[in-house]
Amino acid sequence: MLPPSATVLAALDLMRDRKMRSILVAEGTRLVGIVTQGDCAMKVLRPGLGAAQTFLGDIMTRDPQCISPDAPLEKCMDLMMNRRIRHLPVTDKGQVIGMVSIGDIVRDMLGRQSRQIDQLERKLKGPPPVDG
Repeated sequence: MLPPSATVLAALDLMRDRKMRSILVAEGTRLVGIVTQGDCAMKVLRPGLGAAQTFLGDIMTRDPQCISPDAPLEKCMDLMMNRRIRHLPVTDKGQVIGMVSIGDIVRDMLGRQSRQIDQLERKLKGPPPVDG
């Protein structure tokens, strides 16, 4: 997490170093916003602003939608689709404990589908032959 006073350049460096596509913005331990690579491109680079001179507080999405750690996958998917977002901060008792991305959800769904396919294939094949 970075403070609102951090520059877009600092956020881009952190995203690059951590291979992330968004950064949470916090004042102390309180989440106040989120900045994505898309925000940096459309709100800074596109209008010709300087990444080293632009502050996160000026371009962040304020008060981002958050989820709890026990939120079902379906709720995350619904929020992301309905709000057209790709990142959801995970908070517990007001503290940020992680973030879920659309990639995390896709990986989870593919894993579930793969396990279901394996189970169905085993059922179709039936039990292994008994040597006798």
